[in-house]
Amino acid sequence: CRFQRSEFNQLPGGLVSVLLVLLLRFCNSNACLSWCSSVGDFQDREAPQGSETLPRGIVQKTSNLQMRPLWGNVAKRKPNERANLFAAAVGVKQKELVNKMATKFLSSGFTVMLFHYDDNVDEWREFDWNSNVIHVSAHNQTKWWFAKRFMHPDIVAEYDYVFLWDEDIGVDSFDPARYLSIVASEGLEISQPALDVRKSEIHQQITARTKSTVHRWVEMMAPVFSRDAWRCAWHMIQNDLIHAWGLDYRLGYCAQGDRTQKMGIVDAEYVVHHGKPTLGAPKDSGPPQPFNPRKFNPRVEVRRQSWNEYKTFKRRWAKAAEDDKCWIDPYKDDEPHRK
Repeated sequence: CRFQRSEFNQLPGGLVSVLLVLLLRFCNSNACLSWCSSVGDFQDREAPQGSETLPRGIVQKTSNLQMRPLWGNVAKRKPNERANLFAAAVGVKQKELVNKMATKFLSSGFTVMLFHYDDNVDEWREFDWNSNVIHVSAHNQTKWWFAKRFMHPDIVAEYDYVFLWDEDIGVDSFDPARYLSIVASEGLEISQPALDVRKSEIHQQITARTKSTVHRWVEMMAPVFSRDAWRCAWHMIQNDLIHAWGLDYRLGYCAQGDRTQKMGIVDAEYVVHHGKPTLGAPKDSGPPQPFNPRKFNPRVEVRRQSWNEYKTFKRRWAKAAEDDKCWIDPYKDDEPHRK
């Protein structure tokens, strides 16, 4: 059953169909079936792995996060209405900030998904929007752990943009619709709103708000991805590196083009990053204790783990780049200043 595709391309279409039928009848190997699926009438099949035995029309390769009623018809989206997703890892300590975000994004037509890292889902019932958002709970996990497992590109393929934010973001001055309008007009594939320098905890000074409309850099507390950029970024997120340190230095590879033009911070729409230390923070809300190097400190351990993951990610990237002989680094000349 070994044939060259070019040999069949030169034959009349009717004869190709006859030959395909004969091949399917007499060639039982998976290799032959796979080859047949890429020729002639089967050329556009592109069957997902595992669905080869199903008729093409019954296969649905993607899904979405739209909740369905137990009976009756679901409300249809208006013509030309765009779908976008907002997701965040949250705990009840920041529920007032999260309430403002959920309210604002829901009112802008977003699907909202909350990842609960503190096992507490019931306390969110006080908010009117609670039953309109998707809740996922797993103890002490980060937003990147959740995103890798619950935001596969085929699950969120319907959404034009994916917002994957921290829980401690203030949105009093932020308008999601205006933000996306700027992102679209600037052609940004990966972006984030600027940080209000007066009220925010700023990790990278370049993320601070300036007087321009857009400037170039994206950190990890409030990234926004286009559909295609998220598909790439999801594959780069490592299963076991849950803090995702170092990922921001490589996001340019997912920018769907020139990263100096396709990535940026939107200064015209800004947020406040309150910098609440929730990961590893004590459950009680008492006054902060003075640092004691001899006493176990979960926050210190989280930071240490994050740094170790950063070094691991760098090693993995370097090894992958070296081992993949077919890969050409489009930004090789930019590497020295980032080492």
